[in-house]
Amino acid sequence: MEVLSYLIPISLILGGIGLVAFIYTVRSNQYDDPEGDANRILNDDWDDHPKP
Repeated sequence: MEVLSYLIPISLILGGIGLVAFIYTVRSNQYDDPEGDANRILNDDWDDHPKP
C-alpha cells in the first residue's frame, strides 16, 4: 500500500508531461495538413529526385 503513495504522483507527473507535450505540438501547428501528408506518401514522384 505504501507503493501507491509513490506511483500515483509519478503517474500524474508523467501524464502532465504528456499533456504539455501534446499541447505544444498542437500550438506549433504540427497537425495542420494531415490530408496532404496522406496524399504525399502515395505519390510516385521518384523520378524527380536524383538517385545517389
